[in-house]
Amino acid sequence: MSTLVLGVVVCPLLALLVAAMANADVVKRPNILLAISDDQSFPHAGAYGDRAAVTPHFDRLAKQGVLFWRAYAGSPGCSPSRAALLTGRHHWQVEHAGTHGSSFSARFATYPDLLEAAGYFVGHTGKGWGPGVPGPGRESNPAGPAFNKLRLKPPHSGFRNTDYAANFADFLSQRPEGAPFCFWYGGSEPHRGFTAGSGLKDGGDPDKVSVPGYLPDVPEVRSDLLDYAREVQHFDEHLGRMVKLLEERGELDNTLIIVTSDNGMAFPRAKANCYEHGVHVPLAISWPQQVGGGREIRDLVGFVDLAPTILAAAGLPGLASRSNMSGSSLLDLLTSDRTGLVDAQRRAYAGRERHSSSRYNNSAYPQRCMRSDRWLLVHNFRPTRWPAGTPWKFEGSRAGPPHGGYHDIDACPTLSLLVERRSDPDFRRFLELAVAKRPEFELFDVEADPDCLENLASHPEHRSLLARLQSELHEYLRRTGDPRALDGGEVFETYARLSGSIRRFPSAREEAERTAP
Repeated sequence: MSTLVLGVVVCPLLALLVAAMANADVVKRPNILLAISDDQSFPHAGAYGDRAAVTPHFDRLAKQGVLFWRAYAGSPGCSPSRAALLTGRHHWQVEHAGTHGSSFSARFATYPDLLEAAGYFVGHTGKGWGPGVPGPGRESNPAGPAFNKLRLKPPHSGFRNTDYAANFADFLSQRPEGAPFCFWYGGSEPHRGFTAGSGLKDGGDPDKVSVPGYLPDVPEVRSDLLDYAREVQHFDEHLGRMVKLLEERGELDNTLIIVTSDNGMAFPRAKANCYEHGVHVPLAISWPQQVGGGREIRDLVGFVDLAPTILAAAGLPGLASRSNMSGSSLLDLLTSDRTGLVDAQRRAYAGRERHSSSRYNNSAYPQRCMRSDRWLLVHNFRPTRWPAGTPWKFEGSRAGPPHGGYHDIDACPTLSLLVERRSDPDFRRFLELAVAKRPEFELFDVEADPDCLENLASHPEHRSLLARLQSELHEYLRRTGDPRALDGGEVFETYARLSGSIRRFPSAREEAERTAP
């Protein structure tokens, strides 16, 4: 796999190409605003019919542009998913950057790198790529230089005090005259932790919450979901301020705005899982000058398609192939008048390696998944490992409580409730859905089972379908150079965790001596 370095050492041929395009007529190039929330599942936005999430600004952009109903993140975790979006490559194609809390080498060019080299003014506010650290050749975040100095008093303690919209205005005030801009708005909401009761306090209605089938429908869970919806609203409020600013400056019409989320919501069996609520995310794209509004697309699209789309919109379509991007531009689809399901043969792919520090020797729970028009196939490469993390860990030199692990699930009231009430069969079944070991392959009929509760992989009537989908998934993984499909992928276990704590978990022998009840 060939790689390149931009902003440090640019390969000569690409440097000439970028320079030539930078000298082209930049006046007509669109500005780029990518807004990405932190841990928001589909369909949690008003445009999709969700009643709890108040998102008027997302809804407006979806109405004046294109609303995508089946968009898939690159991974069910922050760092690898953001790496896929930034590079147009799957997380298994970007080495350390494709695992959680590691590093991001300049050998892998991001679309902000490429646009900056082509004359764009580039920056980000909030959370760019992360968690992790800049790798060799990088001095700043792969999403661009940070604009984070302006702060506000947040409405609740669980929200960040970053004034995202004010920082966007600060960024625009420093833009060189005549230069198009590329800006990344990375809200930290709705990442955990939430302020308990914030949703109800601010007027949310628990009866409007839709509780997924893998969680118990009880007041505590409804309240937790309502707090999550309040954080989604906060992200949307800053988006609205940014759109208003562009309107006031007369720049909205020629700004390509992409609004999405890095992965699914931080609840058990959602985030950090290759199920629908872990990788299926909202997506709206607006560009009033070029994209006709009022359309809804039901084709499968992935994060690897977004960087090629941005480059094509900027008049740099050749850079996607020269950067070895795996995705394909959506620009032709966006600028057409097509709607509904245009290409039923499209596929979406995602996967994960290490999420948090959750197992012995900091090991991963490797998954890959493929979504077809109707089916979701998940390959769990190490089914003997715990999917949400080992149930218990060491606290100092002593063994911790039996259910004090599960660190691939963000700490939250819903998880605490499931653990505390695990002796009740009505709650234990939900805990097992989140934490119990899983078979190597899982197959779901997403049309009939959007919550991914019934694994059909062992059903005799689906044997031939399973074999066909397995073959299709693994052929794609081999073609795109996934080490898990080529040689077992042990290289992923060598990537250091450089951001976040490292916990001590029992070895297989120690675990066998003390089985969690």
